[in-house]
Amino acid sequence: MSRRRALTLATAAALAAPLALSGPAPASATGQYTVTALKFTVQAGGRSCTLDADLYRPAGVDAAHPAPAVLSTNGFGGSKSDDGTAATGKAFAERGYVSLIYSGLGFGKSGCLISLDDPGIDGRAAAGLIDFLGGTRAADDGTEADYVTADAAGDPRVGMIGGSYGGAVQLATAAVDHRVDALVPMITWNDLAYSLDPNNAADRRVPGAAKWQWMNGFYLIGEGQPLLVPNLDPSRINKLDCLHFVTKACETIRTLNSGRYPADRTEALQTFARGVSPVSYLNKVTAPTLLVQGQADSLFNLGEAEATYRKLKGQGTTAKMIWQSWGHSGGETDPASGELNLGAGNLETSYVGKRVLAWFDRYLQHKKSTDTGPDFAYYRDWIADPASRYATAAQVPARNRTLYLSGDGKLVDHRENVARGSREYRNWLIPTSHSESSLAGMIGLPDPAPHDTRGTYLDWTTEPLTDAVDVVGAPRATLKVISPKTERVQHSGDAADKLVLFAKLYDVAPDGRKTLVHRLVAPVRVPDVTKPFEVTLPGIVHRYEKGHRLQFVVAASDGAYGGNKGVKPVTVTSAPEDTGVLKLPVVRP
Repeated sequence: MSRRRALTLATAAALAAPLALSGPAPASATGQYTVTALKFTVQAGGRSCTLDADLYRPAGVDAAHPAPAVLSTNGFGGSKSDDGTAATGKAFAERGYVSLIYSGLGFGKSGCLISLDDPGIDGRAAAGLIDFLGGTRAADDGTEADYVTADAAGDPRVGMIGGSYGGAVQLATAAVDHRVDALVPMITWNDLAYSLDPNNAADRRVPGAAKWQWMNGFYLIGEGQPLLVPNLDPSRINKLDCLHFVTKACETIRTLNSGRYPADRTEALQTFARGVSPVSYLNKVTAPTLLVQGQADSLFNLGEAEATYRKLKGQGTTAKMIWQSWGHSGGETDPASGELNLGAGNLETSYVGKRVLAWFDRYLQHKKSTDTGPDFAYYRDWIADPASRYATAAQVPARNRTLYLSGDGKLVDHRENVARGSREYRNWLIPTSHSESSLAGMIGLPDPAPHDTRGTYLDWTTEPLTDAVDVVGAPRATLKVISPKTERVQHSGDAADKLVLFAKLYDVAPDGRKTLVHRLVAPVRVPDVTKPFEVTLPGIVHRYEKGHRLQFVVAASDGAYGGNKGVKPVTVTSAPEDTGVLKLPVVRP
């Protein structure tokens, strides 16, 4: 634990460094727009505090010549002055939009506690800024905005865009304020209970395996802000054992770090984490939503966006989805790759940028003839021409290829080819498999290649592929394991006594080199080891080349996650009439 704490503290310092070095965006004027720093007093979570914002007003926009507005805020730990956040204001002001860019509650020079994009707190605060854009309130210095395009009812025409923490707040705002006309949430979450403590089994009521690196890195950024922001606003102080977060957020982190899941604490954790997440309020969101999620993202994987997308579509809310390359864990950001990079200003020349502009043209400019693109699009890193890297579809591909787990360690196409057999693995008291270190990536250290330790995992491997196989979406496995030691304790009342395992899918090259696509794994806390269970792996977009092999692995542990309590031997048996199954969403190359 001492090593973990040291790594976490180093990460927090590295992540927070840009905040310490960033000053407020100065008031300025260009030939294209002016920038004015503003303060807004808001009521949030029972506290009165100020939001720190910058207003970008395009040249020539006035009451007689109004323009739609774009509202945006920072990612976690950032502020309005971050390069990416400020670039958003500049980019849309240069394209004729009134842009209001603000530091989220508890960050930069904005007050109040960090409440994790709670719609009743962060959403309501953002709604106060929409009041300003609608001309029904002034900034604290008396500045008014009477130049934002309004509809027949007098409501301002407002869109929102932003990533991660600045993505979920859009959905939170739209849930409490239906004046929002268009959303572009990028690389954000659907359910924080899953994001921080993922269980990829079908029964999400059972807690998962805590992402101790991610969650503690962000927690320490939030708690360490007095070191980063001089003269911290008193409204940002909670109490000694929970300085800057709302109390329930700190209680959630403590539960996850404890590694124990008694029923009452599990219920409290899941109730809070889901209550501040889109999963709990999407039924109130009516604004057209363009979801953009990153393939290289172990914090908020593609499944988070897909869950939001399916819910919105199912209830009749206009929604489309793009799976771009970059996310919290890396990916392509070079404009030459064809990907959006707001800092480079390539909205008109990147696929995602053009889709965003079309979305705002349609729903903010009310250009009804604008084509907003297909329902689903995804980036393919194996295509040489950047202009052709995006493929499109009417929907996320179905799982249409079935493979079977054979007793001899093979992954076969037909059930009758399954060999009878059983194999065993067991965990150690320390992690023996490695997928990624979010800490290493954050502080610029090399991250070792993914690996597993003999005896602590099982694998099943196909024969070399006779043709390339393109997987687009989330593979799903049905498994059955035998673990008598777990069976004796799994109903103890503490879910920590249930079995934890990690499923993943490797690409094995002809020379034996193995690639874990974007270092993604599926943690599972098995609901009941006496029954079969389903595991949904993280979504991927990956080509398994001709001559390569697919390898499905079940591992006992992973260093990036919490794990088993005690040593739990596990046996997996196979027979033609009863064996594990892996289903892949395959598209035609």
